[in-house]
Amino acid sequence: MKSFLDLSRIQKQLIAATADLIFLPLTFCCAILLRYDLSSAPLFTHYLWLIISVPVISIPIFIRLGLYRAVIRFIDQKIVYVVILGVTISVAMLVTLAALVTHMSGLSRGVFGIYWISAITYVVASRFLARGFLLYPHGSQQTVRVAIYGAGKAGSQLAKALRAGEEYLPVAFIDDMAELNGATIGGIKVHSAAYLPELISKAKISEVLLAMPSLSKSRQKHILNKLETLKVKVKVTPPVESLVSGELRLQDVRDIEIEDLLGRDQVAPDLTLVASCITGKSVMVTGAGGSIGSELCRQIIRLRPARLILLEMSEFALYSIKQELKGLNSGQGFELDLIPFLGSVLDTEKCKRIMTTFKVETLYHAAAYKHVPLVEHNPIEGVRNNVFGTLSIARAAVEAEVKCFVLISTDKAVRPTNVMGTTKRFAELILQAFAREGNRTRFCMVRFGNVLGSSGSVVPLFRKQIMNGGPITLTHPEITRYFMTIPEAAQLVLQAGAMGSGGDVFVLDMGEPIKIMDLAERMVHLSGLEVRSKAAPDGIEISHVGLRPGEKLYEELLIGDNVEGTEHPLIMRAQESEIPWSELQIILTDLEAACDRFEFETVRALLLRAVQEYSPQCGIEDLIWYEQRRSVTPPRNSATAPAGLQNLNA
Repeated sequence: MKSFLDLSRIQKQLIAATADLIFLPLTFCCAILLRYDLSSAPLFTHYLWLIISVPVISIPIFIRLGLYRAVIRFIDQKIVYVVILGVTISVAMLVTLAALVTHMSGLSRGVFGIYWISAITYVVASRFLARGFLLYPHGSQQTVRVAIYGAGKAGSQLAKALRAGEEYLPVAFIDDMAELNGATIGGIKVHSAAYLPELISKAKISEVLLAMPSLSKSRQKHILNKLETLKVKVKVTPPVESLVSGELRLQDVRDIEIEDLLGRDQVAPDLTLVASCITGKSVMVTGAGGSIGSELCRQIIRLRPARLILLEMSEFALYSIKQELKGLNSGQGFELDLIPFLGSVLDTEKCKRIMTTFKVETLYHAAAYKHVPLVEHNPIEGVRNNVFGTLSIARAAVEAEVKCFVLISTDKAVRPTNVMGTTKRFAELILQAFAREGNRTRFCMVRFGNVLGSSGSVVPLFRKQIMNGGPITLTHPEITRYFMTIPEAAQLVLQAGAMGSGGDVFVLDMGEPIKIMDLAERMVHLSGLEVRSKAAPDGIEISHVGLRPGEKLYEELLIGDNVEGTEHPLIMRAQESEIPWSELQIILTDLEAACDRFEFETVRALLLRAVQEYSPQCGIEDLIWYEQRRSVTPPRNSATAPAGLQNLNA
């Protein structure tokens, strides 16, 4: 089978033409026998020239009509029309030849009628039989036997694409529609979902491909819940709007992502609301090359601002997002000033000059250090970037008379146990204080949890660990987190930013929190594997390495219970405690001095004073501070070292 498929196109065409060279004359002889009887065998000698003329006339006509150019594995009913046309022309020429040759004029015209029907039947049947043979399951040991969940248009397209290669072999369709149960589509039988466990065992299926791109997220989650219990790898197709050509191809099938497990359908955005802060305006994004900042830029550019200004510290990140946005802009067919700046939000004067020069009207502040353990090990840098960076950019915005300032905050700012969350809550307090000072700039904050696919996300790490055979490293068996996709988070940020009246703290509805242990187990199961246990000693191990410095078991979105809804069902407005600017200014002055002098104990004390909900989960984790203390009083053992340093030493 494989040796035949490896032949060149010309070799395959020669085989098809040779078959016709043999069987078309035989078909004509059968037509003579059917018209007369067995005693008419001598007629073969009498009409030998006409019998030889059959392939001589027919094959050039078939070549001209492109019959031999057709790829047998991909032929469909259209080939029937080509065959009818070719056979009809060849029979007409044979009749004309017989009429011109006087000694052949005695041959009954019924022979030509029988031959016409027989030749069409032979040519069509031979092609479809060859296609059936080529598409019949001939998988090797390495071929993956798959079931396609969804027997609709997408499923049939996927089966056709799979059959074109050798990697996958579709052996069954699965569909929840009762009327399709038992039907055959493209030679593959359709079964009900209830039969799938038995089918996996009988047909030796190792993967299930979910080919239902128009399925809602909640319905997809329901199906994935059923498939999780089976020992097969599951892959899904993207939403139908993501298919560029509208046709489902093999390369469109992807591994399960965590967003597939969330079962959360996005709410359509209120474009009128969003456009009020963006369309036709000069917009600026800080941290434009980061996970959230870059997605904000992508969505902002689709809303047609007059100008988009990018501020980013990383040269490579700025270059990458600029090139991507240039491509998006050129595809939209309208003029947009795309202006990139390398720089830090701590440079107040530069930021003010940018905003003044380019008349910035709306600013999204996404620049921040967000990795909890790294900020815990570098607390002063975390304070400088997250607290004083926000203070700096806010002052610049006020002086440049920016109309709307939106801070990207985090759920870790709620009752924080780490420096990162505390600095983000401190940033919220600064903007709340600015809002009460009667500035022309309208300040608001948008608080949400983990976004999927961001740098440092746990999902890619788990997937890599599963591919490597484990173990999956989990900090704690009870740890839970809120999750949201980056596009949804960015979309809601844009909408919330348009709602604020000044000093608002908006909280995004993140859905139900997800237990990370359950997430890890589900990713293992949907990869066709098992978690290690007594019953499955060769399964993927899940090891618990302990909470990292500053890490919480549970994240929250609200400090108190004082929350109210907004015009958007997924955006809430929280009423949080505030600190007057006069009092906050004193703390900031002392904090800046403590940072300059690297007084880590003072920095922590001032954070505790400003953010009263701050409850440190660990001691001071800065490695400079630890080394300084060790040089004065050497520790008895490594157990007294910060957790991060213990891990580094390990």
